[in-house]
Amino acid sequence: MKDRPDWDTYFMSIAHLVSTRSTCLRRQVGAVMVRDKQILTTGYNGVPRGITHCTPENCLRSVKDIPSGQQQELCRGLHAEQNAIIQAALHGVSTKDATLYCTHKPCILCAKMLINAGVVRIVYQDFYPDPLADEMLEEAGIEMCIWEGRVISR
Repeated sequence: MKDRPDWDTYFMSIAHLVSTRSTCLRRQVGAVMVRDKQILTTGYNGVPRGITHCTPENCLRSVKDIPSGQQQELCRGLHAEQNAIIQAALHGVSTKDATLYCTHKPCILCAKMLINAGVVRIVYQDFYPDPLADEMLEEAGIEMCIWEGRVISR
C-alpha cells in the first residue's frame, strides 16, 4: 500500500490547488477551512463575483505602487481567508473551532475576521509582513503553525 499523506499535508495540498483559481496579479493565495478532518469551505484571493478581474492597468496596488502589507483597503480584491469566511456565511456553515490551512500567513484584516469567526488553529506556509496580525492572533490564543513540508509549530 502506498503512503498516504497526513491530514496537514492533505489540506495544505488542497490550499495550494485552491490558490490556482486566484485572479490576483501579485500573489496567488488559497485557503481551506477545516473541522473534524472535513472541509467546510475554501477561498482564494480575487475580485468579488461579477466584477472585472484585475489587469495591470486597473490594479490599484500596482498603479499606486503600494508595498505589500500596507494600505490593504486600496485593493479591488478580497483575500482568500475572507472568501473562505464569506462562503461559510453564504452557505450557513459554522467556522467555530475550525483550522484554517492557508498558503500565506494572514494579514491584520483577515486575522481579526478569523478570530471572530472562531478559528482556533492556522497552518500557513509563506510569510506575510504584518506584526500587528501576529500580536492579535497570539493574544487571541490561536495556534499558529508554519508549514515546511510538515507542520512546524511556532
